[in-house]
Amino acid sequence: MRLNDAQERAVRHGRGPCMVLAGPGSGKTMTIAARIAYLIQKYKVRPEEILVITFTRRAAGEMSRRFRRVMGDRDLPVTFGTFHGVYFEILKWAYGLTAKNILTGEEKCRLLKTILNSPEFPRDMEILDEAELLRDLTAEIGRVKNAGQNAENYESETVGAVFPELFRLYEKRRKSMRKIDFDDMLVLCLDLFRRREDILRKWQERFRYILVDEFQDINRVQYEVLKLLALPENNLFVVGDDDQSIYGFRGARPEIMLGFGKDYPDARQILLNINYRSGVSIVDGSLRVIAHNQNRFPKEIFAARETEGEIRVRKLQDTAEQSRYVTGQIEKLRREGYRLDQIAVLFRTASDARMLAERMAEHGIPFCMKERVQSIYDHFIGRNLRSYLYLAAGKRDRRYFLDIMNRPVRYLSGESMESPVVLFEDLRKFYCDKIRMLDRIDEMENNIRTMEGSTPYAAVQYIRKKIGYDGYLRKYAEEHCVNEDELFEILCEIEDGTREFRTIEEWLSHVEQCVNAPQDQDRPRDERDVVSLMTMHGAKGLEYDTVFLIGCSEGGIPYKKAKLNEEIEEERRLFYVAATRAKSRLIICSAQKKGGKETPVSRFVEELFLQSGEFGENGGNIGEFFGLCREDTLEKKRRM
Repeated sequence: MRLNDAQERAVRHGRGPCMVLAGPGSGKTMTIAARIAYLIQKYKVRPEEILVITFTRRAAGEMSRRFRRVMGDRDLPVTFGTFHGVYFEILKWAYGLTAKNILTGEEKCRLLKTILNSPEFPRDMEILDEAELLRDLTAEIGRVKNAGQNAENYESETVGAVFPELFRLYEKRRKSMRKIDFDDMLVLCLDLFRRREDILRKWQERFRYILVDEFQDINRVQYEVLKLLALPENNLFVVGDDDQSIYGFRGARPEIMLGFGKDYPDARQILLNINYRSGVSIVDGSLRVIAHNQNRFPKEIFAARETEGEIRVRKLQDTAEQSRYVTGQIEKLRREGYRLDQIAVLFRTASDARMLAERMAEHGIPFCMKERVQSIYDHFIGRNLRSYLYLAAGKRDRRYFLDIMNRPVRYLSGESMESPVVLFEDLRKFYCDKIRMLDRIDEMENNIRTMEGSTPYAAVQYIRKKIGYDGYLRKYAEEHCVNEDELFEILCEIEDGTREFRTIEEWLSHVEQCVNAPQDQDRPRDERDVVSLMTMHGAKGLEYDTVFLIGCSEGGIPYKKAKLNEEIEEERRLFYVAATRAKSRLIICSAQKKGGKETPVSRFVEELFLQSGEFGENGGNIGEFFGLCREDTLEKKRRM
């Protein structure tokens, strides 16, 4: 096993605290595995005194396998685990807890649902999407616990001022069930160590050397437990990259890593500064972006690969054209012999990939998508447009009438539509003594007949402007306290997708295929030769030869809800993580229009260039810009 100078220094570190800054592709897993072996072989540390903590079971398993290879497949009792796993083992030992005491995700949702519908809980809100509300509440409860925060001081975006009462009821009922949730494992472990010095001392003697991977993702409670556990020797070896701290929504705080030197003034700091993954252009370009962040450790990182690497930026008209472009490029790469499992498409939010997933399925390009995305046509807006166009195609099913009869409001009653097939003449008979209603029915029939034979794009425009669906959506947003822009984004995405279909029947056939598509596209990532579609968060720790970043416009990345400087910096870190997944080719796509509005290219894309805006209107290869510094970069590398 050959190590570079920085890796060698990290591996040979002796006693006391040490922080290793490990940039993307810098071989941190190998370094940690070699460090464990060195502790055992050179410093004669007993294997059972070594604790290795990371954030996922997959990462812990990979670390364990790598260590076994270094040790020649010897089975040594080093402890590998996640924060939650290790802390729960401590709680099991102290309190006799079992897996039955853990509140499952399903139980947690049921408990919150019960509280929301309880007379004990005061609320004045309409629940539009219960599943989304429960998911957001679960995240907020976790955020409060992971930060060690008082619920009274937490500003909830989900339920507002009633959050403290909801939190109190949740905790009361959880305790009555004799259950702990996932986040309680951390809180209870911290409480145990603070109250029982004898128990803390036992675990300090058990784990004299602690190694932590992905340290930038640590939250406040995890860190407080870790500091107690490491005393009094403080043999704490932490590895991470503050530039890749992207889990603020889970409580991760980059300032913990940035403040490590203050907590441990004698800590050694080592930078793993060689990227073995990406070409020179990709390394230099991504560094150019992240350098705009102020709250970070400055770093100079060099590419080990001799290849230049390629960065391309494409400005597309809208999300429909973006989907066509990416699909076409993937088909081209496949024809040229590239493996699909070396291609990934990354996006800020799962909804950004809806249209692309549809097009890839249509073109027979196999893909896996970790985050399941509801079809846009299952959204109530999608259902409304489908119903209008089914009626325009001559269908008269009762369900289509019920779906749109009061969108916009016509004051029609479901009682007027009793039969499975509804005729306009039947509606007139029902309202025969109400002249104003007869006028509304006539207008509705004329609108439906006007759309007969139209292209689907023309029909959707007619529904929006002439029938008044846009006005209906604005009123709906106001009455239900829903973000109007988000509704119109969905509407415009559907409208953009109709452009390529000549007839309403063609579009409806396409929609039915999308709605009823089998879920076999959702295959495990390692099962077959498939393209990976995933969020930028989900791509962390992975690498691909070719990476497409889609939706790289203002409001997409940085995300529209990011307003504060610290939020923008986290969005920039997220873009940096996504860009550094690419080994040879990084293709960035920006739709110039989304939700019917002009969307300028992301500021992060412009930061890739020597000067903002140096790419052309139709995109281009910017390798030549980074080529200016390539020789200097390679010369520095040779001198190392």
